[in-house]
Amino acid sequence: MLLAGTMTIELIEIAVAEKSAHPRLTGRVVGRVRAVLQEDQAGREQTHDLSIPVWADVADGSSEADIDMALMLKASDIINRLRASLAG
Repeated sequence: MLLAGTMTIELIEIAVAEKSAHPRLTGRVVGRVRAVLQEDQAGREQTHDLSIPVWADVADGSSEADIDMALMLKASDIINRLRASLAG
């Protein structure tokens, strides 16, 4: 949760929307992660449904769950940078 004055932003959902092997780079997966953020600013709530392009380098034989987790972690890093920039 981010607090900036009277504003809060909370991640309420995150999931891999799509993924595929990179067309040229072996071991790299590209995709999109859907993240839903709930913003509350001075008592006014707004939901933001984001589609975040991400990539991850994965080891040969990685499970689908491990690949999904790597992509969601990349998206989470992007969201955390957004929160940090909003916090000032």
